[in-house]
Amino acid sequence: MSQVGIVLISHSPKVVEGIKDIINQVAKDVPVELAGGTEENEIGTSVEKIQAAIERVHTDRGVLLIYDLGSAMMNAELAVEMSDYEDIEIAEAPLLEGAYVAAVESGMDKSLGDVKKACENALKNG
Repeated sequence: MSQVGIVLISHSPKVVEGIKDIINQVAKDVPVELAGGTEENEIGTSVEKIQAAIERVHTDRGVLLIYDLGSAMMNAELAVEMSDYEDIEIAEAPLLEGAYVAAVESGMDKSLGDVKKACENALKNG
């Protein structure tokens, strides 16, 4: 059985790389892809990077997108709208804490809905 894929979206490539390093300490086998920075690896976000990350990480369990700031959310929404997949969700959660909890939950073979809910409750339960 596959696990929910996770895409980490940040204005900084370094931020998502660091978060993935932390996640790998607890959930090495969970599919996690990064969409940090612009196409030129500057500060910002890229719809194309998000779309490519979704393609790389998509499983039959779906994909959860977790982002850092408002404009990243807008690009995440655009990427979802442009995607051919129906099973992509965007979490309203803090990037680090949410990603950590999402990875643990995905590693426990939880559904996309359960992973998203746990992610969004990361600070409430911590």
